[in-house]
Amino acid sequence: MQDIDADVIAKQPSMTSALKLCQTTSGLDDKAFTGVGGIVKDGAQWSRIMNSGQHNFPQDALNKFMDKAGNEAPLMWLLHSRGYDLGSLRKRETETERDLRIANEQLASVTERLRYAESLLKGR
Repeated sequence: MQDIDADVIAKQPSMTSALKLCQTTSGLDDKAFTGVGGIVKDGAQWSRIMNSGQHNFPQDALNKFMDKAGNEAPLMWLLHSRGYDLGSLRKRETETERDLRIANEQLASVTERLRYAESLLKGR
Protein backbone atom coordinates (compact mmCIF):
# COMPACT_ATOMS: atom_id res chain seq x y z
CA MET A 1 0.00 0.00 0.00
CA GLN A 2 1.19 3.48 -0.86
CA ASP A 3 1.41 5.95 1.98
CA ILE A 4 -0.59 9.15 1.64
CA ASP A 5 0.33 12.12 3.79
CA ALA A 6 -2.19 12.85 6.54
CA ASP A 7 -2.20 16.53 5.56
CA VAL A 8 -3.37 15.61 2.06
CA ILE A 9 -6.13 13.47 3.55
CA ALA A 10 -7.21 16.29 5.87
CA LYS A 11 -7.60 18.65 2.90
CA GLN A 12 -10.21 16.43 1.22
CA PRO A 13 -13.67 17.96 1.76
CA SER A 14 -15.69 14.79 1.12
CA MET A 15 -15.60 11.03 0.72
CA THR A 16 -15.98 11.52 -3.03
CA SER A 17 -12.83 13.62 -3.11
CA ALA A 18 -11.05 10.94 -1.07
CA LEU A 19 -12.19 8.34 -3.64
CA LYS A 20 -10.82 10.55 -6.43
CA LEU A 21 -7.55 10.97 -4.52
CA CYS A 22 -7.34 7.20 -4.15
CA GLN A 23 -7.74 6.66 -7.88
CA THR A 24 -5.43 9.53 -8.85
CA THR A 25 -2.71 8.32 -6.51
CA SER A 26 -2.98 4.84 -7.99
CA GLY A 27 -2.15 6.13 -11.47
CA LEU A 28 -4.86 3.86 -12.88
CA ASP A 29 -7.47 5.09 -15.34
CA ASP A 30 -11.22 4.55 -15.10
CA LYS A 31 -11.07 1.31 -17.10
CA ALA A 32 -9.14 -0.38 -14.29
CA PHE A 33 -12.18 0.03 -12.02
CA THR A 34 -14.95 -0.92 -14.43
CA GLY A 35 -16.13 -4.01 -16.25
CA VAL A 36 -15.60 -7.63 -15.26
CA GLY A 37 -13.70 -7.72 -11.98
CA GLY A 38 -14.11 -3.99 -11.50
CA ILE A 39 -16.00 -1.95 -8.96
CA VAL A 40 -18.92 -1.21 -11.31
CA LYS A 41 -19.99 -2.66 -14.66
CA ASP A 42 -19.62 0.32 -17.00
CA GLY A 43 -17.62 3.51 -17.40
CA ALA A 44 -20.68 5.77 -17.46
CA GLN A 45 -21.73 4.59 -14.02
CA TRP A 46 -18.17 5.07 -12.74
CA SER A 47 -18.13 8.60 -14.14
CA ARG A 48 -21.42 9.43 -12.43
CA ILE A 49 -20.03 8.14 -9.11
CA MET A 50 -16.72 9.96 -9.32
CA ASN A 51 -17.67 13.21 -11.03
CA SER A 52 -21.28 14.23 -10.70
CA GLY A 53 -22.42 12.61 -7.49
CA GLN A 54 -25.45 11.20 -9.31
CA HIS A 55 -24.58 7.68 -8.14
CA ASN A 56 -23.27 6.40 -4.84
CA PHE A 57 -20.10 4.40 -4.49
CA PRO A 58 -20.93 0.73 -3.80
CA GLN A 59 -19.96 0.52 -0.14
CA ASP A 60 -19.30 -3.23 -0.17
CA ALA A 61 -16.68 -2.70 -2.89
CA LEU A 62 -14.57 -0.23 -0.89
CA ASN A 63 -11.95 -2.80 0.18
CA LYS A 64 -11.65 -4.09 -3.38
CA PHE A 65 -11.28 -0.52 -4.66
CA MET A 66 -8.51 0.31 -2.20
CA ASP A 67 -6.72 -2.98 -2.90
CA LYS A 68 -6.85 -2.34 -6.64
CA ALA A 69 -5.73 1.29 -6.21
CA GLY A 70 -2.93 0.36 -3.82
CA ASN A 71 -3.75 2.96 -1.19
CA GLU A 72 -6.28 3.58 1.56
CA ALA A 73 -7.17 7.24 1.06
CA PRO A 74 -10.95 6.71 1.58
CA LEU A 75 -10.38 4.80 4.81
CA MET A 76 -7.93 7.43 6.05
CA TRP A 77 -10.38 10.20 5.15
CA LEU A 78 -13.20 8.46 7.00
CA LEU A 79 -11.05 8.01 10.11
CA HIS A 80 -9.95 11.65 9.99
CA SER A 81 -13.53 12.86 9.48
CA ARG A 82 -14.56 10.87 12.59
CA GLY A 83 -11.86 12.51 14.69
CA TYR A 84 -9.20 9.79 14.76
CA ASP A 85 -5.50 10.68 14.94
CA LEU A 86 -4.03 9.17 11.79
CA GLY A 87 -0.52 9.29 13.23
CA SER A 88 -1.35 6.96 16.11
CA LEU A 89 -3.09 4.23 14.10
CA ARG A 90 -1.29 1.06 13.18
CA LYS A 91 -2.30 -2.16 11.50
CA ARG A 92 -2.74 -5.30 13.55
CA GLU A 93 -0.01 -7.89 13.34
CA THR A 94 -1.04 -10.73 11.03
CA GLU A 95 -0.67 -14.33 12.14
CA THR A 96 2.25 -14.77 9.74
CA GLU A 97 3.95 -11.62 11.02
CA ARG A 98 3.43 -12.81 14.60
CA ASP A 99 4.92 -16.23 13.80
CA LEU A 100 7.91 -14.57 12.13
CA ARG A 101 8.44 -12.20 15.07
CA ILE A 102 8.36 -15.09 17.56
CA ALA A 103 10.75 -17.15 15.42
CA ASN A 104 13.15 -14.19 15.19
CA GLU A 105 12.98 -13.66 18.96
CA GLN A 106 13.72 -17.35 19.56
CA LEU A 107 16.59 -17.29 17.07
CA ALA A 108 18.07 -14.22 18.77
CA SER A 109 17.82 -15.94 22.16
CA VAL A 110 19.49 -19.13 20.89
CA THR A 111 22.20 -17.10 19.15
CA GLU A 112 22.88 -15.18 22.36
CA ARG A 113 23.14 -18.41 24.38
CA LEU A 114 25.44 -19.93 21.74
CA ARG A 115 27.76 -16.92 21.88
CA TYR A 116 27.82 -17.16 25.67
CA ALA A 117 28.64 -20.89 25.52
CA GLU A 118 31.40 -20.21 22.99
CA SER A 119 32.89 -17.54 25.23
CA LEU A 120 32.92 -20.00 28.16
CA LEU A 121 34.64 -22.63 26.03
CA LYS A 122 37.27 -20.11 24.95
CA GLY A 123 37.79 -19.06 28.56
CA ARG A 124 36.73 -15.47 28.25
